[in-house]
Amino acid sequence: MAQATANVETVSGRGRIRRRAKVDASSPAIIAGVKREIPTYDIVSEEGLEIIEEKTDEILQEVGIDFRGDDVALEIWKQAGADVRGERVRFDKGHIRSLLKTVPNSFVMHGRNPERSTRLGREHIVFVPAYGSPFVSDLDQGRRYGTIKDFENLVKLAYSSPWIHHSGGTVCEPVDQPVNKRHLDMVYAHMNYSDMPFMGSVTTRDRALDSIEMAKILFGEKFADENCVISGNINMNSPLVYDGAMSGALRAYAEANQCPVVVPFVLSGATGPVTIAGAIAQGLAEVMVGVALGQLVRPGSPAIFGNFTTTVNLKAGSPSFGTAESVAASYVVGQIARRFDVPLRCSGGFTSSQCVDAQSTNESVNSLNAAILCGSHFILHAAGWMESALTMSYEKFVIDADYLGALHKFVKGVSLDDDQFASGAFAEVGPGNHFFGCDHTLANYEHAFYESELFSTMPFEQWEEEGSLDIAQRANLKWKQMLEDYQKPELDPGVDEELREFIQRRKSEMPDTWH
Repeated sequence: MAQATANVETVSGRGRIRRRAKVDASSPAIIAGVKREIPTYDIVSEEGLEIIEEKTDEILQEVGIDFRGDDVALEIWKQAGADVRGERVRFDKGHIRSLLKTVPNSFVMHGRNPERSTRLGREHIVFVPAYGSPFVSDLDQGRRYGTIKDFENLVKLAYSSPWIHHSGGTVCEPVDQPVNKRHLDMVYAHMNYSDMPFMGSVTTRDRALDSIEMAKILFGEKFADENCVISGNINMNSPLVYDGAMSGALRAYAEANQCPVVVPFVLSGATGPVTIAGAIAQGLAEVMVGVALGQLVRPGSPAIFGNFTTTVNLKAGSPSFGTAESVAASYVVGQIARRFDVPLRCSGGFTSSQCVDAQSTNESVNSLNAAILCGSHFILHAAGWMESALTMSYEKFVIDADYLGALHKFVKGVSLDDDQFASGAFAEVGPGNHFFGCDHTLANYEHAFYESELFSTMPFEQWEEEGSLDIAQRANLKWKQMLEDYQKPELDPGVDEELREFIQRRKSEMPDTWH
């Protein structure tokens, strides 16, 4: 597979950071993000968007947002002129939108390998693995609680796929590690087994600060203060609540000039209105306030404007993913994000299915296509998501990654270069003949089409002779081969030692807790 790199700024900080990727036959191809060359798709008129913004202002002004257990955030809002009464904060019309104007519309997420650094925002797209599952699954061992070994394996798989640009965050919960210490092992795994950009912990402010401190060790304090070297996925407690853990972690990332990915958790019919318009307005109110808080803490710091709006099964109360309503919400929020000119996180390879089947494919492709066409820049949950986020599937991870390869081709659109019209080929082949062996085909066949590594196009008889494997079985063989071929990227021994000393010291400062 040909190597490709994005045109991003080069890391010029610490000499210990790896300067250049060592590429050989066993190294994964480097594709540091992908550039959109197709238009986005709008489903709401400008008048409709204005109505949505008015309804969002109405929520912010008349109902407000609770900040629970974070007196610092309440004081920041008071100083900014918001109406603070107890833990409830209300905002005058236009106040929050004015604060969003300092959000950079694009920025670089740096990896310790500069060739892995990727620009995010405007026409740039970054694919990121799924996040947060307590369980993992594969065809051999079935569904089980995730471990630190699973976590490391998934980091290696993301690093080994050319179609994934970012190492992710909590790619699964390593429940074999203490709750208050596992964040140290997770962040270290991203740093040690990959050299791509990565996410840190957000479950408490202290864990966010630990993650940021480790990033400073890896990149150097000055470079980290001036550049985005880590991000954190901030989820509010919908409806209309920020707890102290989330707002405290958000403030930690913004203070350090790092990137909070601010995302509501709107389950339409449960944590939000059953009507999609109401759910969209609620989600916008929640995310706008979070991003604005980060800008008050440090104006101009990077941030990502998130959307997570889906439906529930109203008979059972369980979340549903990849639905028509959630896709529509993605398109609308994409339009709003373009009005605000902010980087957007939206959708991913969502599914409620419990296994790799037609349902998982249908729902995931529906969600990923919406993420592309709605204008999303940071596509979290792009690979591996299963069972409404409860499970990270090894097989689905590589199936999703394979589909991301096809999306790389799709977002490039159709080239209209003169050679693409094959004028000479028509003269050479003439009517009624085939193009298999003509000069134009021979010159272009290697890169003409995206070729899946998992899909089968062989005749039935050949497929049967080779074991009649379905796509889950082929994916099982694929991820095992990827782990067997994996080679760890070089990490400077001095940096590694400093990271290990920090982890050991932090672990020694607190007893293990498991809840």
